[in-house]
Amino acid sequence: MGRGPSIENRKNAEDARRGKIFTKLIREITIAARTGADPASNSRLRVAMDKALSANMPKDTMERAIRRGSGADGADDMQELRYEGYGPGGIAILIDAMTDNPVRTVADVRHALTKHGGNLGTSGSVAFQFKRLGELVFDTGAAGSEDRILECAIEAGADDVIAEDGRSSVICAADQFETVKAALKAAGFEPLRADIVMRPDNRVAVSGEAEEALRDLIDWLDELDDVQEIYHNAALADRE
Repeated sequence: MGRGPSIENRKNAEDARRGKIFTKLIREITIAARTGADPASNSRLRVAMDKALSANMPKDTMERAIRRGSGADGADDMQELRYEGYGPGGIAILIDAMTDNPVRTVADVRHALTKHGGNLGTSGSVAFQFKRLGELVFDTGAAGSEDRILECAIEAGADDVIAEDGRSSVICAADQFETVKAALKAAGFEPLRADIVMRPDNRVAVSGEAEEALRDLIDWLDELDDVQEIYHNAALADRE
């Protein structure tokens, strides 16, 4: 009879996953700190730090990333890059990366897309299909919470609230993100996710082999050390 993975192996896998998340968050904080080390006056840094806190990143780790980004600990040679392309089924994809080696990163991204039946596009080829917006996702399992979130979000300046599958997604302009988030938290609602994202204008249905290939592509890209965020316009249901 076969034996499942040992406790040690599971712990090692979890440590590796946590390490990868921390690496991406550290890069995000470092880049954000370039325009100011004070989160009170740097909204991008504040968002990055909130994400790191949600991931239980130690405070000293965040502080080192801020010092590096602000130049206090020497020069930082990371670059921000955005790649645009198409995945399986013609799905539009935006890939945000932070890298100290753009040649390596573009080669890795191009290989991932090509291997999954997609291709790397030129700048502007798909970005017009997305808008930069604030997005906050809440669990609405509690009775009445859906209506209360809707009321509070609209009152705080949100543009839309989409409720489905026991969750409410609050959509707002990027410059209203902090205001809307603060109002909802003050009302007692803690978001499952809260970030400024590139949200597609429309979602495209995808199924069968194209869906499986797209999911595999997203997983592949997510495993690349230099890739920070992946956005697409496919209508994919979450998998537990």
